[in-house]
Amino acid sequence: MHPSPDERHPGTGAATDAPTPARRFGLATATCLVMGNIIGGGIFLLPASVAPYGTVSLVAFGVLTLGALALALVFGKLARRHPDTGGPYVYAREAFGDFAGFLSAWSYWTLTWVSNAALAVAAVGYVHVLLPGHAGRGTDLIVALAALWLPALSNLAGTRYVGAVQMISTVLKFVPLLFIAIVGLFFFDPGNLGSFTEGTTGTLGGLSAAAAILLYSYVGVESAAMSAGEVRDPGRNVGRATVLGTLGAALVYLLGTVAVFGTVPHDKLIHSKAPFSDAVNAMFGGHWGGTLIAAAAVISIVGALNGWTLMSAQSPYAAAQDGLFPRAFLTKRRGVPTFGVLAAAVLASGLTVINYLLGSGGVFEILVLITTFSATVPYLLAAGAQIYFLLIGERDRVRPGRFARDLAMALVAFGFTFWLVAGAGYAAIYQGVLFLFAGILVYAWMAARRKGRGPHAAAEPAQPGDVPAP
Repeated sequence: MHPSPDERHPGTGAATDAPTPARRFGLATATCLVMGNIIGGGIFLLPASVAPYGTVSLVAFGVLTLGALALALVFGKLARRHPDTGGPYVYAREAFGDFAGFLSAWSYWTLTWVSNAALAVAAVGYVHVLLPGHAGRGTDLIVALAALWLPALSNLAGTRYVGAVQMISTVLKFVPLLFIAIVGLFFFDPGNLGSFTEGTTGTLGGLSAAAAILLYSYVGVESAAMSAGEVRDPGRNVGRATVLGTLGAALVYLLGTVAVFGTVPHDKLIHSKAPFSDAVNAMFGGHWGGTLIAAAAVISIVGALNGWTLMSAQSPYAAAQDGLFPRAFLTKRRGVPTFGVLAAAVLASGLTVINYLLGSGGVFEILVLITTFSATVPYLLAAGAQIYFLLIGERDRVRPGRFARDLAMALVAFGFTFWLVAGAGYAAIYQGVLFLFAGILVYAWMAARRKGRGPHAAAEPAQPGDVPAP
């Protein structure tokens, strides 16, 4: 039997009588957390990636935005019901039990520290533009490790500093991108667009192909729900922050892509390595666009790493409170699960070292594929949990129209996430399922330990004073 929502300690996910800890994220900070985690470094190559399919890719972006908003609204509804740190993990466990909750937490944890390594490696390329030269592999490794550990140190300083860094980095990357997007509309030339569909794929084929590339542009929509325990008035603010952050990211994505499409000739865009830089150069002349965009990219990646480092600790922290992850993940100081932050930073650092030892191929690329599948597991379980909660209890408590609306929204979110799985590709699904199933060994070990300690073996929650776990 799981504790009821009102028996849970707000902001944790475990039954406790301890007083509620201070919540440090307001609506603005939570919104920046969502937006900053969604917008990483990929946006700077996105227009060139979808240009080969024609302007039908803009339609694909619009469809995906609607799906992401449906998922955002579902997370808002779930956070109102369960305003606990851990987000998707909490929802899956409450609806379907410990094993589903563990799979959600395990998948999300995998996603965070592997993708952090990928972001750190991506940052190196932009640093090369800012500081041109012939840096060696050792220097590149130092830069990548610095990109991982500076956000980790920010997190270890406490959620107050995490929020401040997230606010500053989001503004610093949002403003120049939005500036380019808006100013680009004044330089817009329809002759640069190319055709609606390119090649022989046709409209439906081009739409699907572009969508497969764009599908993961909105990973991070769950960020406010994941940190609900740190958000003030989470029943109201998590949902608002999730929707506002998703809309803000969509605004930058769509306007930015349209501006680049309209300022860079199509035949040049499909071969561009820096589409936003080419757009700036086309608008204002000169060659300073590359430096401007590289600076924005570095800020964007550091901001994303700052937010994702916090996310990497929240899911195992919530699972550890229920005895599904090792107790060490309960260690918490200044609102931040410090052991989780350090564990993710160490694991991501290990992957980064492997990347530079093996070169551009090998283990690192295989693990990056895993992240594309890992993101969908907690999303599917969360959407399924909302459908479950509605079917078992909402029809007697809300008007039929509202029930039908919420159920339709949850089904759209589930369908959107199912599309994410399909778009991940066979290799990503194959590797992802193997890694997901490997987590069963961890679950078996934790379940055996809990059973061996008796019915009261679930881990005790960390105290509001952030006392380390014994």
